[in-house]
Amino acid sequence: MEALQIMPVMAQRRNSNLGEFAEDATVVVEEITKPKKVNHFIEANSVEVSLEHLKNDCVIPVFSKDNELTISHNAFIETVWEAASSFYSGERIEQPDIRCSHVIKGRRPEAINKPKNLLTEADTTQYYERCAFAIDIPSIYEEVAGNRLNLSIVGVRALNRENLATKKSPELFRLAVSFKNTVCCNMCVFTDGYKDDIKVMGTKELFKATLELLNNFNAAKNIHMMQSLGDTCLNEHQFVTLLGRMRLYQCLPQGYQKAIPRMLLTDTQINSVAKAYINDDNFGSLGSDLSMWKFYNLLTGSNKSSYIDSFLDRAYNATELATGIASALHGDERYSWFLS
Repeated sequence: MEALQIMPVMAQRRNSNLGEFAEDATVVVEEITKPKKVNHFIEANSVEVSLEHLKNDCVIPVFSKDNELTISHNAFIETVWEAASSFYSGERIEQPDIRCSHVIKGRRPEAINKPKNLLTEADTTQYYERCAFAIDIPSIYEEVAGNRLNLSIVGVRALNRENLATKKSPELFRLAVSFKNTVCCNMCVFTDGYKDDIKVMGTKELFKATLELLNNFNAAKNIHMMQSLGDTCLNEHQFVTLLGRMRLYQCLPQGYQKAIPRMLLTDTQINSVAKAYINDDNFGSLGSDLSMWKFYNLLTGSNKSSYIDSFLDRAYNATELATGIASALHGDERYSWFLS
């Protein structure tokens, strides 16, 4: 595959039906300067790596019974980047922001008997069990409540979910096309922009699946949803009740829990939501009503501490929670348990 490069072209306005769904929402397309990064879309125990590092310094795992190669992390990233460049032809496609975790180390045969303290880089091998990346398209953006949201494509690969002890079989990938809040790098993941079960045998199938996801994504509808969150607020008593219910959810009997909409955030992440409510410069609201837009960003901010393999599931669940609780404030009973 050809090497990735930033496309230095003036982006063209894309046809869209934003006016059908979004109030005063216009996707503005223009040449812009990439803002300086201050944080990452995911943190947890992951490390930032380059595409060159994945290509040149990491081995590729195989299916052990037939020695067939898996689709490498770098091939995954390059395939999605090429699909995005094809679908959003004329837009500015950024270099991928890549995060990896759970390094798997090995030794080359000639170094089997070497003491650990004498090993050199030439004696060892490594690959990462889990990889996530985000490809920004900053020429497609919108503003919601004063926050700039760039279109972004996020991919996740977790080899711990593959059975590498068998013959080659379809491999699992997760992809989302979403908007990223540039104020905090929080990802806003929606139903029609998320596929958690892409199973393919090769990069051609992966390319096709990526194009299908991008084609099905309704940017205007999701912008409208995020705009509407700013029209609904939680008072402090409701917010404290909601936090308590979220903590209680994890301890409910299984049968009781199944009768309530799912909530995937951990206790540690719920604590992060509480701390951010008090201390966050952008979305904190101590002493005043909390808009559901700010609450949504408190949830997506706490999700940045998720491990790579659960990141997109929880990002989507944050959208379910924010929209569901906003509906409950307007009388919908499905999420009313979290506020009662």
